[in-house]
Amino acid sequence: MNFAMMFALALGIDYALFIVSRFRDALRNADPRAAVAETMDTAGKAVLLSGLTVLVSLSAVLLVPAPAVRTMAVGIMLAVTFVLIATMTLLPATLGALGPKINAASLPYAKRQQHRSPKFAAWGELLHKHPWPFALVSVGILIALALPVLGLKVAMPSIAVVPEDAPVRQGYELVQAHFGDGAPGALQIVVPTSDAAATATVASSVDGITMVTPPQPAADGSNYALLQALPAVDPSDESMGAILGDLRAQLPETALVGGAPAENLDLQQALNEYLPLVIGIILVLGFVLLLVALQAPLIAILGTAVSLLSTAAAFGVAKLIFQDGHGASLLGFTPQGFLDGWGPVFFFAMIFAIAMDYTVFLLATAKEHYEKTGDPKTAQVDGLAHSGRVIFAAAAVMVAVFFTFALSDPLPPKEMGIILGVAVLLDAFLIRLILLPVLLRLTGHAAWWSPAWLRKVLPSISFSH
Repeated sequence: MNFAMMFALALGIDYALFIVSRFRDALRNADPRAAVAETMDTAGKAVLLSGLTVLVSLSAVLLVPAPAVRTMAVGIMLAVTFVLIATMTLLPATLGALGPKINAASLPYAKRQQHRSPKFAAWGELLHKHPWPFALVSVGILIALALPVLGLKVAMPSIAVVPEDAPVRQGYELVQAHFGDGAPGALQIVVPTSDAAATATVASSVDGITMVTPPQPAADGSNYALLQALPAVDPSDESMGAILGDLRAQLPETALVGGAPAENLDLQQALNEYLPLVIGIILVLGFVLLLVALQAPLIAILGTAVSLLSTAAAFGVAKLIFQDGHGASLLGFTPQGFLDGWGPVFFFAMIFAIAMDYTVFLLATAKEHYEKTGDPKTAQVDGLAHSGRVIFAAAAVMVAVFFTFALSDPLPPKEMGIILGVAVLLDAFLIRLILLPVLLRLTGHAAWWSPAWLRKVLPSISFSH
């Protein structure tokens, strides 16, 4: 619930800023009805494509065969869907009704602002004159931040995610103190009654199992018995997986092993197995949507690649903070020595979706100016001049929303808030305001080139009005 609310709120603010900014500019030279039409024909298309990219990224998470994971993904997707519907219907209707009144409470300097920011235009000119230094510095920073991801470890959350003064953690530690480290995570073995005695004997001989309870008959009178095996280690200990694997390997085929530690380890294994597939599908679908939107293969490839680079950098920072513990005392948490097991799947989908969100905003604006002028420099400079301020403001709001969750006591919301906040900072400033405009400069006309056969296959989408 918290994740869905946080993500949808941040996206909704982003979309609203983009739409309202374009409407205010269009209103300078048109009546409210025409201004709404121009806004939705340009910024509206970008927002719709951005929203679809977010939903496509999150839909890949549904491939993981775990109800809890799928439920979280569906919840976030529903929240984003309703935000997108409101942005495409309620917001333009409200803007049309308000008309010039949209500027009624504006600050004096805001009324004089043009949609084309002189400061971001000057920044675009600077990037155009000196592309290589900016490209090398930004790529170097992102690669340096991404390298720690090679040592990233993942596991299901431990008791460390719960505040030390919480009653549940105090009870957990009390049980461990009196009954052993593995007592809170007993493994449950269900076996036919005829095999119960042999199963208890085998389970007791497995390394890492300290005690096995006597078989308990099924309450419904069926021919099954329940045994509980206490491991010697904490349920979140790295050796727990090996103990569970040995136990399952040595027990009769008729025995089924469950319990909280087994459930966590099985879920972690499913997440690890499906992560490459999820990442691959997200990248392919993200590229396809960019290709459809921009009608240009090269810039679609570059947009996807830089989004992947910023996502890797965000995970590198996550490893430094939540696995290695850098800044843990400042942020008020105890590092577990790993990132929560569900994090890579969800965080990759969400971070990549946000990255593609800004990619669509910037490149759609650049394509609009390229369609009007056919000049790649104008597309690069004016694309940044017309979208830079909105991206900067939207990123600032989104970072504020995400970092608010860094103040929470439970670790999972803190992880999500900090990781997504860092991802937005890296993406908005290093990618959208430096690297991507530089790539437009270096590729020139080639960025917007499309073969004739591809133009015939793809639907015709134009961002100029």
